[in-house]
Amino acid sequence: MGSRFNQRDQKRKVNKIYNIAITIVSILIVIVAVTIFLSDDGTESKKTTTEPKQIAEEKGKVVDKPAGKEEETDSEKVEAEEDSKATEEDEEDSKATEEDEEDSKATEEDTEEKAEDGSDPEKAGDAELVEVEGSGDGNVAATYTSEGWKPVGTEQSGEHTTSFEKGSVDWNEMSKAIANGAGIDEGSMMLWWLQNGGSPNTAIGTVSEGDNPKTFRVHIEWVDGSGWKPVKVEELKSNDKR
Repeated sequence: MGSRFNQRDQKRKVNKIYNIAITIVSILIVIVAVTIFLSDDGTESKKTTTEPKQIAEEKGKVVDKPAGKEEETDSEKVEAEEDSKATEEDEEDSKATEEDEEDSKATEEDTEEKAEDGSDPEKAGDAELVEVEGSGDGNVAATYTSEGWKPVGTEQSGEHTTSFEKGSVDWNEMSKAIANGAGIDEGSMMLWWLQNGGSPNTAIGTVSEGDNPKTFRVHIEWVDGSGWKPVKVEELKSNDKR
């Protein structure tokens, strides 16, 4: 009876040991499985974490532009600079042209002013004047003569007779020679006085131009076959024939 009890007790202990061993083995299996699972999950997580980083790095990289595009951009810049330079040159040319036009206009105005004054002190018509010593007349400001004066031509033939009849051929030809000597336009010339110059073939005319107060006393002489010619011009201080 006691031996049977002991056998059962021993069998119970063996079974308990087996159960404990099985439990331990089961626990070890579970631990190993969990460890493997966690290890695989960590690898996948690391891989997943690395891929976005790589993508981010790729996005952060500077994308190289095609060489042709850069060359095209540089070419456009050069063209823009050339256009700007050309525009500036055009503006400078336009400004220079305007200045030239202004200078030309000023020159024309000076010429017109001299024409209005009656005569350039050094030039009458196309003849260069030379100032000479005067006659001593107190009303004479300056006296001029010129080798460039020529006879004005004539319609008369035969022996010449000086005529002071206003409107006659001789009168008109004397008027033309006087205007030529004074260097003013005959159409705007005011003939204040015309008289004999001391001999049959000489005459003296006192003239001015329009409303210009500058007055000239012009001495002329007759050249046979060629007409009247200026020989001396006196610029007067005042019009003594007004």
